[in-house]
Amino acid sequence: MKRKTALVAGANGIIGRNLVEHLRADGGWDVTGLSRRGGPGSIAVDLLDAADTRAKLSGLDGTTHLFYAAYQDKPTWAELVPPNLAMLTNFVDAAVAAAPGLEHVSMMQGYKVYGAHLGPFKTPARETDAGHLPPEFNVDQQQFLERRAGSWTWSAIRPSVVGGTALGNPMNLALVIAVYASISKELGVPLRFPGKPGAYDSLLEMTDAGLLASATVWATGRQGAFNIANGDLFRWRELWPKLAAYFDLEVAPPLRMSLVDVMADKAPLWTSMAARHGLSASYADVSSSWAFADFVFGWDYDVFADTSKSRRAGFHEYVETEQMFYRLFDEFRKARVIP
Repeated sequence: MKRKTALVAGANGIIGRNLVEHLRADGGWDVTGLSRRGGPGSIAVDLLDAADTRAKLSGLDGTTHLFYAAYQDKPTWAELVPPNLAMLTNFVDAAVAAAPGLEHVSMMQGYKVYGAHLGPFKTPARETDAGHLPPEFNVDQQQFLERRAGSWTWSAIRPSVVGGTALGNPMNLALVIAVYASISKELGVPLRFPGKPGAYDSLLEMTDAGLLASATVWATGRQGAFNIANGDLFRWRELWPKLAAYFDLEVAPPLRMSLVDVMADKAPLWTSMAARHGLSASYADVSSSWAFADFVFGWDYDVFADTSKSRRAGFHEYVETEQMFYRLFDEFRKARVIP
């Protein structure tokens, strides 16, 4: 079979890193990652700089597939639009100019398309649901791909909260729980759910990063948007005590608190823990997702989507969310990220 050549933007993130590993393990791909920092097998590129992006991608004329998983965080929904749309635009424009044999462009989205970040929304969310008032960068990005598509096809992958092991990522909920539990254990306090009272009983789902990578590659043979999730639903009320038990912690009634606030003074504690337990990660490595966790733990409404479109089209993989958490916690421990 003819080998395919992939460019993965956002290769160091929670989604991109797993996608790169999946493509390389598949054996049929030549893979180059793109990120701001670069690294082994990756190119350092500033996707916000159109000239830099064109220069760095100009020699990659054999590229057949683009995978976009880059993201730049901003404090407001409106401020998210310009940089995130610009990065995708620069990436696609530079690659199209360099690679005449381009076959497919894959873009990572999320449930913000359905307004999940704004408040209670229709569930299960479906790819055919009506849109909502802007600003929303995911929608702008998809509209750009629809306008820009020529001889190549495109797919928009819509995961729920993604479970993975990337450090320094602004949206790693599994790492948040692992570090929060480790600090709670160090201080001898129970693991309290820190979210809104209603969030403890909301119906949620997650998406394993490995499953997401598999689905993303599967979708390169298709066109359009696809919801991708583990396949099961959960409530924190049932799952939280099980996660606490993994760390040999008791639970106490939920107590609403901002992790951004209560973790602001924990760097010295973590430094002492790292020295005593031989941990490999600094507090900066493990503390980048507190704001995201506050956001997720504030969902006092159901957040889940209908994934039957992808199943009807042939994607049938499944991951049990509880077991996903245990596996990720095991990986954090093996890597000496947590005690």
